[in-house]
Amino acid sequence: MPVRKGAPALLSAGTLCAALLLTACASPAPSAPAPSAPAPASASTSGGSRPAPGPPAVAANDLASAPVPVPRIPGVGPDTQAHVPDGTTQAFVVTGATADSNTATATLYRLDPARGWIAAAGPWPARNALQGWTAEHTAGDLRSPIGVFRIGDAGGRLPDPGARLPYDEDEQFDISGTGFLGEPLEGSFDHVIAIDYNRVPGRTPLDKERPLGDEKGGGVWIHVDHGGPTQACVALERKALRELLRALDPAAEPVVVMGPASALAR
Repeated sequence: MPVRKGAPALLSAGTLCAALLLTACASPAPSAPAPSAPAPASASTSGGSRPAPGPPAVAANDLASAPVPVPRIPGVGPDTQAHVPDGTTQAFVVTGATADSNTATATLYRLDPARGWIAAAGPWPARNALQGWTAEHTAGDLRSPIGVFRIGDAGGRLPDPGARLPYDEDEQFDISGTGFLGEPLEGSFDHVIAIDYNRVPGRTPLDKERPLGDEKGGGVWIHVDHGGPTQACVALERKALRELLRALDPAAEPVVVMGPASALAR
């Protein structure tokens, strides 16, 4: 399979604290009665008086408000969400049922200023590596890496279907042979999106430089489903992949959040 470049992008989210300080004032009691001064009163036509008004109520705006919680992507826990860059407003979430499952569900979410993270496309059926998932991916382990990774480069053997990501059309995105279930692999790389795991971002998905070393694997893509598990990639049906390619916006700093549900929920 072709190769990718890059490493996960992590970001921690800070939490703000606010405290309200209330102060009270008191004046010392006089040691002896003093000549009484006229008490402030409002005279009525009957000669009565009203108590002097008390101190003004504290305005609501003067109270410190509680911090607004950072919105979380559905199914994603605080630890995983902390790795999503602050500027990211698109997240492609690929969720496996268990650590050993090689089928998954994929949904594209977008961050709405008023409603938080909402589904923008999908859910779609997806496939991942034959043996499932791992947080410590190595070359040949037949598991897909767990984590949050940027996605910013695309390409394929077929012409650009309308992607906003940089798209490299190249005959080298060719593949033959059969997959783990004996299914033909031809056409799997007609369209691909490079996942920034152990690759250099900003280059064609065909680039083979691996900053973490060859032993950490590489060439992890989102590509066309060939009807069986992958070696490490994520695979979508052709129509869904083309829809995803047209939806991803570089200005939204998109990421893929991928792994088994139990890991993503942390």
